[in-house]
Amino acid sequence: MKKLLAAIATTTCLVSPALAEMLDVEKDELKFGFIKLTDMAPLAVAYEKGYFEDEGLFVTLEPQANWKVLLDRVIDGELDGAHMLAGQPLAATIGFGTKAHVITPFSMDLNGNGITVSNEVWAEMKKNIPVDDAGKPVHPISASALKPVVESYRAEGKPFNMGMVFPVSTHNYELRYWLAAGGLEPGYYSPDDVSGQIGADVLLSVTPPPQMPATLEAGTIYGYCVGEPWNQQAVFKGIGVPVITDYEIWKNNPEKVFGITAEFAEENPNTTLALTKALIRAAMWLDENDNANRPEAVEILARSEYVGADAEVIANSMTGTFEYEKGDKRDVPDFNVFFRYYATYPYYSDAVWYLSQMRRWGQIPESQSDDWYDEVAKSVYKPDIYLQAAQMLVDEGIADKADFPWDTDGYREPTSDIIDGVEYNGRTPNAYIDSLPIGLKSGQKVVGNKVEG
Repeated sequence: MKKLLAAIATTTCLVSPALAEMLDVEKDELKFGFIKLTDMAPLAVAYEKGYFEDEGLFVTLEPQANWKVLLDRVIDGELDGAHMLAGQPLAATIGFGTKAHVITPFSMDLNGNGITVSNEVWAEMKKNIPVDDAGKPVHPISASALKPVVESYRAEGKPFNMGMVFPVSTHNYELRYWLAAGGLEPGYYSPDDVSGQIGADVLLSVTPPPQMPATLEAGTIYGYCVGEPWNQQAVFKGIGVPVITDYEIWKNNPEKVFGITAEFAEENPNTTLALTKALIRAAMWLDENDNANRPEAVEILARSEYVGADAEVIANSMTGTFEYEKGDKRDVPDFNVFFRYYATYPYYSDAVWYLSQMRRWGQIPESQSDDWYDEVAKSVYKPDIYLQAAQMLVDEGIADKADFPWDTDGYREPTSDIIDGVEYNGRTPNAYIDSLPIGLKSGQKVVGNKVEG
């Protein structure tokens, strides 16, 4: 393909400036995977707006059946890269589940998830939630409103089941965080029991994102945590009510990443830079001019080859609003953030938070030093690649230098803008873990069905 382009350029001189200045990529035909969620948008936009081709890349985008298949295909080389759960490269690198060194040069977004419960559960929760002057529930809604419902199910001998998308997903950790902040035990993992349900008040299990509404409707689960459009789909179908967004759990929390193997990056450094440039441009387009391009993005995502949900459902969150109960539609301008607030920069502190949650719930069975968290984060998150790509875009006049965090050490400043008010400081993960009321503490581990230490 590169030879063909070179021949066309030589014989006709009909080549754009962007094409003339493109990197000499090692591999120009690429296949990227994704799951049918709205936060795959940077991939779809980079393809549809020609940003990949501007970098000399000829990309095929392919939806995957689930997160495990997606990760396995990246590791096996069937996919060159993919839209990934942020926990996947980290878990693979430390050997939780599949063992492989997977890295990310690009964070895909902030926020974008919600927690939905069935209509029946919502009717019971509402009894425990204050209302405003208009008679609408006061947000954010704490899981303490769910606790009496869970207890009533237990009294009837019924397990309270909820769904999340993958054991190392943001959704798993956000749902666990919300439950624990409301006084509910979400359960532990151990090397001998990877169900994550040891000592749990609420039993969490994996359900692929597009299947969440149907599984809720069937009564197999009573609620779930998932990305869009599958919370809004429950509203449109009249089968459930989103009770909280992850923006309300942790304002501007990190979400998905673009993952590639370390081997791919080492063998294809220019290709890695080129794809990162294209993804940065797509993220810029998604957020520019106060989300002015979001209606077009909705139209793209609604196509069957991408998310394949009704445009009206996708627009409910992508255009800066979110609907809780039917008719209770509120402005949430930062529900989906793709570029603002340095969203695409792969911060080490984001990686450390995921690792801290893996440790909190027993996926990392033993205590680790603060230095260990830093080392793992730096082995997976690659801001040096990101900033090199960003500098090229600045030099080309495509991006503004002020839009990138050139002077950061890779750690965001500590924040308490979280639903329980507990401060998160990525530089001191052990102190953070120990400050959380529910979860493993330093020196503790799960033995059998008990926490010891």
